Amino acid sequence: MGRIFEVRKGAMFARWDKMAKDFTRIGKEIAIAVKAGGPDPDNNPALRRCYLNAKACNMPKDRVEAAIKRAMGKDTSNYDEMVYEGYAPHGVAVLVETATDNATRTVANVRMHFTKGKGALGTSGSVAFTFTRMGEFKIKNTGQNLEELELELIDYGLEEIGEDAEGNIIVRAAFNEFGTMNKAIEDRKLELISAELTRIPNTTVELNEEQANEVLKMVDNLEQDDDVQKVYHNLK
Repeated sequence: MGRIFEVRKGAMFARWDKMAKDFTRIGKEIAIAVKAGGPDPDNNPALRRCYLNAKACNMPKDRVEAAIKRAMGKDTSNYDEMVYEGYAPHGVAVLVETATDNATRTVANVRMHFTKGKGALGTSGSVAFTFTRMGEFKIKNTGQNLEELELELIDYGLEEIGEDAEGNIIVRAAFNEFGTMNKAIEDRKLELISAELTRIPNTTVELNEEQANEVLKMVDNLEQDDDVQKVYHNLK
């Protein structure tokens, strides 16, 4: 009984850690969106997207509003979005997106995670070609016909359409068609669960379990860093 409790407690703390990380990430996205386009989501598509993704992560509305108020303050941090590229062990390409108010600290931390993970931080452009940047939209499946929906969205930059493990509809669009696709989905009154920019690997690397765990440990350490927003890799 004690062992079961320990396992459950560990899982609970892991969920809390992930939630805290998601809230921090979205808080920075809100700050960047407000600085760039103002505090009104009706006139700021990026902020509207933050609201949507905050809801998907169960971030309380009062925390979202508090983040917007902080972003409007004169003393709030200005975050620079920076991307770092490199390789994890066994030749796996890794791309790290960050939002930071101290680039010197961030690059030092990212380099440390690569080094400790037996990887190597590379130069700009060293692995970016391995990924294609796309817009990814998660839509609630209420019985839509995927073939019909594909025909409706094909003229708005649709690249891929399918379902995830939970049965939600996943739509991917070309990076430069993100806004167009977002509007097309909103115009059709489809229920968006989340909308974000992502990077899809063009090729993948297959490893054995031990090697894969080495890579995933390094990726996890990067994801836990406060300055890191997202980590992409091409491990199969």
